[in-house]
Amino acid sequence: MLRIAVDAFGSDNAPLPEIEGAVLAIKENFCDEVILTGDEKILSQHLSKFIYEKSRISIVHASQRITMEDEPSSSYRTKQDSSLVKAIQLHKQGLCEAVVSAGNTGAVMAASLFTYGRIPNVMRPAIAIQFPTQQNHEIILDVGANVDCEAEHLLQFAQLGKLYSQYFFKLENPRVSLLNIGEESAKGNSISKDAHKLLAASPDLNFIGNIEGKDVLSGITDVIVCDGFVGNVMLKTVEGALISMFAILKEQFNKDWVAKLGAMLSYPVYAYLKKKLDHTEYGGALLVGLNGTSVISHGRSNAKAMMNAIRFAARISKSGFVEHSKQYFGSLK
Repeated sequence: MLRIAVDAFGSDNAPLPEIEGAVLAIKENFCDEVILTGDEKILSQHLSKFIYEKSRISIVHASQRITMEDEPSSSYRTKQDSSLVKAIQLHKQGLCEAVVSAGNTGAVMAASLFTYGRIPNVMRPAIAIQFPTQQNHEIILDVGANVDCEAEHLLQFAQLGKLYSQYFFKLENPRVSLLNIGEESAKGNSISKDAHKLLAASPDLNFIGNIEGKDVLSGITDVIVCDGFVGNVMLKTVEGALISMFAILKEQFNKDWVAKLGAMLSYPVYAYLKKKLDHTEYGGALLVGLNGTSVISHGRSNAKAMMNAIRFAARISKSGFVEHSKQYFGSLK
């Protein structure tokens, strides 16, 4: 039985994207059941507008909602009856196999950490994302959970990223890189240099060295490691650049009839590129290093994004990533 709990009042436009995403996920048989947490009356009213197998979507009432303005740690303590906390508690109690939320990232992180706890021997959890490249997908972590890191933390991020890549993407020996300002081992600040030494000395990592920002989209590596400050800035810079690129292309295509003709001829390539880089295709980011499975979706998620987040949560649950992580870190001395 594969059940996914969805914080139905997390996204900017909640609860409609969460409800429709759940219906689509059930119709596509991504999981056996979706459990929506939130105001039962509102959820029931909206669900009644859809046709689906009634036994496969259930509601667990929650009277509160954690907003984007709420402080992460305090909201977990003061809003125990929120849709987010209720969903995570269901997972902790063994009533579902994973949780999806498009809500406050810090709150999802805090609630997951306080409820599940860290995997033994893991010093810090991290946020890992799948990133499209010219070749295959790569995993980047951390992208926001840990602003300040030590070299040992970056080593563990690399180990968690390797396990993620092995059991989700089925890569036997994923290539691991350290995001830095240069390819040489002597480049970067003292933490980067120390991390490079630790990664290079680790016998169970296929560490191929530093990677610069210009190569993030090239696909020359499978796992990119960085602290949460660098990772978050890099991620949002790339997202902003892509949005601007598509806006410029659209503006140019509408200039005159010659440009419009060129747009028609290049549409298949344009459509392929937009689909490949569309965040709604990938669902969300995974919290790694915790004794449970939480997936964080974008606050602007639509129904398609929520459907794919549920699919991703189901796939990562099936992969046994958390159990494999426990075994790996349990074997470390």
